[in-house]
Amino acid sequence: MSSTTDASAGRAQITARTLRTDRWWLPPLATFAGLTAWVIYATVRAFMQQWYFVEQYNYLTPFYSPCVSNGCVEQAAHFGRFLPDVWWLPYAALTLPFLLLFRLTCYYYRKAYYRAFWLSPPACAVAEPHQRYTGETRFPLLGQNLHRYFFYAAAIISVINTYDAIMAFRTAEGGFGLGLGNIILVGNVVALWAYTISCHSCRSIIGGRLNHFSRHPLRYRLWVQVSKLNAKHMQLAWLTLATLAFTDFYIMAVAAGWISDLRIVG
Repeated sequence: MSSTTDASAGRAQITARTLRTDRWWLPPLATFAGLTAWVIYATVRAFMQQWYFVEQYNYLTPFYSPCVSNGCVEQAAHFGRFLPDVWWLPYAALTLPFLLLFRLTCYYYRKAYYRAFWLSPPACAVAEPHQRYTGETRFPLLGQNLHRYFFYAAAIISVINTYDAIMAFRTAEGGFGLGLGNIILVGNVVALWAYTISCHSCRSIIGGRLNHFSRHPLRYRLWVQVSKLNAKHMQLAWLTLATLAFTDFYIMAVAAGWISDLRIVG
């Protein structure tokens, strides 16, 4: 196809938004639907303030961890209760904002929601509807540069989730217990750790400023392993959304009495 060229701009002047003939709109549409559905579910659950803890088996959903509100069941409040019990404040309000900011500033999620929600651009070789492009040099996108600090917070919260999963092996009577809920909680924690340490910031922290890997063999080996996970960062980002929602729904279903936990021991 012939086209005229603007010598000053050095770009082909094409009036069509794109010359692509494939279904380029399908990936951003699927991303929009998936993220919207997850945000709606997570928001409803965070403010529901019930069916978050199974006292008999010490199952605490990650959406309410750590449970630090005065409205929390005492057995679920592993780190104390000090936030006011009001309907507009989630029981895990101490950590949820940091988890949200960690995901919002994540390099993969930026690509995902820039394309799916802001159409900036919606796909490769497809013109975006915006007149100007300033990148991440102005507020509020300037805050994307804080991603490394949100990574530190997310790592601490992953430690808390790990603690919750370990505590769930202790039944209300104080003995050892193992059920399907324990397997789900541990699987979710493993997925969360894989996503967290596959973060680009984690990879940079481990080996980003090293000029001579040979002088830091341990950090080099860690950097290699993190780099392998980093290549799967997109898949892990979606996997953890699935495991978080599934873990929460399972604990909600058991806590509400809709289903019984499949017990293996205890």
